[in-house]
Amino acid sequence: MRALLGGNGYIAFIPGENKKNKLFNVFSNEPDFKNCNGWSTVVTKKQLSALKGIDISVFMVNLTKGSMMGPHWNPRASEFGICLHGQGMVTVVCPSSGNRTSCKNMRFHVEEGDMFAVPRFHPMAQVAFNNDSFVFMGFSTAAKNNHPQYLAGKASVLRTLDRDILSVSLDAKNTTVDKILNQQEQAIILECTSCAEEEFKVMKEEIQKEKEEEKKKKEEEEKKKQEEEEKKKQEEEEKKKKEEEEKRKQEEEEKKKKEEEEEEEKKKQEEEEKRREKQEKEREEEEEEAKKRQEEEAKKKEEEQRRQEEEAARREEEGRKKEEEAKKREEQRQKEEEEAAREAARREEEARKTEEEAKKKEKQRQKEEEEEAAREEEEERREEAARKEEEERREEESRQKKEEEAAKQHKEEEEEEERHEGGGWEWGEEGPAGMDMDWGRKVLNKKKKILP
Repeated sequence: MRALLGGNGYIAFIPGENKKNKLFNVFSNEPDFKNCNGWSTVVTKKQLSALKGIDISVFMVNLTKGSMMGPHWNPRASEFGICLHGQGMVTVVCPSSGNRTSCKNMRFHVEEGDMFAVPRFHPMAQVAFNNDSFVFMGFSTAAKNNHPQYLAGKASVLRTLDRDILSVSLDAKNTTVDKILNQQEQAIILECTSCAEEEFKVMKEEIQKEKEEEKKKKEEEEKKKQEEEEKKKQEEEEKKKKEEEEKRKQEEEEKKKKEEEEEEEKKKQEEEEKRREKQEKEREEEEEEAKKRQEEEAKKKEEEQRRQEEEAARREEEGRKKEEEAKKREEQRQKEEEEAAREAARREEEARKTEEEAKKKEKQRQKEEEEEAAREEEEERREEAARKEEEERREEESRQKKEEEAAKQHKEEEEEEERHEGGGWEWGEEGPAGMDMDWGRKVLNKKKKILP
């Protein structure tokens, strides 16, 4: 229990006041589900006080001959069961999210005393044989919020899905899906005649197939091992043969090398003999050549001495001529230096005069620029005075024009007023009859504005 429940493995019992924990008889309880194919019941902490404080529940299932606990899976719990009576087949399918390398679909045969376990999320189905009922009980590791999800029958979760979505998911027509769902009239515990026998047959075939595959695999491994041994033996033989071949080649190469060394030594001796003969011959030739060279050198020395004497006389004559030429060049140089000094003095005087004239011209130019700037400044002042005078004249004309217009307007208003005064209006309570008093006020106001 500690290994299955995890944690410290303690099972908590909550005692009542002076009450002992009572046993629970599963057969005395009304089944949670029952039909002609069998019944199923679940015992919780409400019926069995020993379950208080631990999150497990106990179940018991009784399947009649040729019936099946419908395919279902637990979202929160793993199931552990033990066969109490008869025999049956248990099928477990790997969930789609499982690791295919470590998870395999399983079907196994159980008899009285056999225990089986189904992990969480794995769809499963228990099936009874046609010759006897199948009774098993056990417990689930999570009692809270664990609602088994059935995949077949009236309680199937497939009935809650939209038919179009289910059709696309199963890659089948809507009519096919309707036919499948409508034929499942039973719920939870279904009739399934000969299903266990078929599963048992398939299991046997799979076991036989596995044995054959294992046998085949073993034979292949043995064959492979034998081939590897033969290959290894062949490689060793080839290696040995190769080593012998290399040894033979090495011996032949050493023998050939020794022969070549002997041949080389023989050639060296012959070459050494030829070289000594050649050296002797060359020595004799060199002696003759040295004798000839001595004679030639004696002749050359006499000719060289004669040439040296002639060359000394020639150099002496050339030295005399060079001295005369050097004297003439010195006189010419002195004459040229005097002429250059006179020319430099003349150029210096001309430069001085040119500089004085340039200074005079610069002073004249500056004076002219100053006079021109004064003239331009005077011209600007005259233009500015004329412009101001013109503006004043225009302002005066504008002012006079405005005064004339004001005087003219004033005159016209006086004439208008005289016309009104001499027109012979009749006076009423509010002034002359037919006279617009507002107009009179406007005239007076205008006079106030015009006259000072």
